[in-house]
Amino acid sequence: MGRISSDQLGTEPIGRLLVRQAVPASIGILVMSLNILVDTIFVGNWIGSIAIAAINVVLPVSFFIAALGMAIGIGGSSVISRALGADQKEKARKTFGNQISLTLLVTISMVALGLYFIDDLIPAFGGKGMIFEPAKIYYTIVLYGVPFLALCMMGNTVIRAEGKPRFAMIAMIIPSVGNLVLDYVFIYLFDWGMHGAAWATTAGYLLCFGYILYFFLSPNSELKIQAHHFALSTNILKEIGALGLVTLARQAVTSITFLLMNNILFELGGEAMVAVYAIIGRMLMFALFPVFGVTQGFLPVAGYNYGAHRYERVKESIYTAIKYASFMATLVFIGLMVFPEAITALFLSNRPDISEQELLTNSFVLENTPGAMRWVFAATPIIALQLIGAAYFQAVGKAVPALLLTLTRQGFFFIPLILILPRFMGEFGVWLSFPVADFLATVVTGYFLRKEVKHSLNIQS
Repeated sequence: MGRISSDQLGTEPIGRLLVRQAVPASIGILVMSLNILVDTIFVGNWIGSIAIAAINVVLPVSFFIAALGMAIGIGGSSVISRALGADQKEKARKTFGNQISLTLLVTISMVALGLYFIDDLIPAFGGKGMIFEPAKIYYTIVLYGVPFLALCMMGNTVIRAEGKPRFAMIAMIIPSVGNLVLDYVFIYLFDWGMHGAAWATTAGYLLCFGYILYFFLSPNSELKIQAHHFALSTNILKEIGALGLVTLARQAVTSITFLLMNNILFELGGEAMVAVYAIIGRMLMFALFPVFGVTQGFLPVAGYNYGAHRYERVKESIYTAIKYASFMATLVFIGLMVFPEAITALFLSNRPDISEQELLTNSFVLENTPGAMRWVFAATPIIALQLIGAAYFQAVGKAVPALLLTLTRQGFFFIPLILILPRFMGEFGVWLSFPVADFLATVVTGYFLRKEVKHSLNIQS
């Protein structure tokens, strides 16, 4: 695939352009998701199912700090896409410089706070009983690498905003492959246990940062920034903040969801039930990679054409993205409905020296995960509308509806459901909350997206 200039986002046929943007994004997300999935399989087989639960406890904290970088990245990238579409390259460069400064300032502060309150945060997120000690080991090591992850997440979205999806894909592949290789070395060969899993993850972040830095210093990037671009600008920070708040709010609600889920499930079934959710959580990250890839590919296409006032192309990109993403979501749905038992078994150890406690935990997980997985993914075929709809408002710089629609699924529906349904339906109420929240959020998003296309885009056309 040759070099792509940003102005091609406004000239190529939408279908071809979405494929060109979405395929590399999907491959990158696939490899990153496979990394998380295989990493979890390695941990489950070489350390144990309690270790899977421990990592699940740590993820919300480390991912929230990393999401600060993603929020700054996506918020700034929306500004960059529209600036490039309007031929305002100096504004694009200034925005990128501000993104770097803001990411470093915010994430390093958050890491310091995260380490200071470590003994309070881990139990609060469900790291209780046998889960606490392995979670603390993993958390401490991984947190040191999170600022580099935040810079990678920020830089990756900017690479896409420039119309360079192949480089963004490579940036996601490098840390994933590195992490898996180092997992084998540190956990299996060196027998470092949780320490090995954590150091492999942190080293993967550093590898990704190295590649991102290389890209922006090379001739491949159009955003050649200078020292004065790093000076924070109030106007640019307001734009980045307003749009980045959408992503940050999404991840904040996701972290709250993990906190509630881990604690509710620990009360219902102890460490083993948390392990069930940990496996399902990995599948939520992995299985939907093609849908997320189309969504990521859609963002720069919609943003650039909106900035260039080509509203018919914006509408076409919405319809085409929903069509592609819905098809992918349906394929994912079929696979998960047919093979949940085989998927669950991949995460569980069959070592001959397994302890009796571990054997009991594995038996519980194998018995309970498949049914739960089917309910969690029951509404998968319709989620494309929900994701593309929220992404559209973010891409075109409409921060308030983007924020509200992003919060609809987890904040307005899912969290209330998991607080209410388990009181009456026990464990089943937890799993039923997933498809009900997906259905309600899709209906709401569909209503507002249809209204936007019918009134705003048609009038402007």
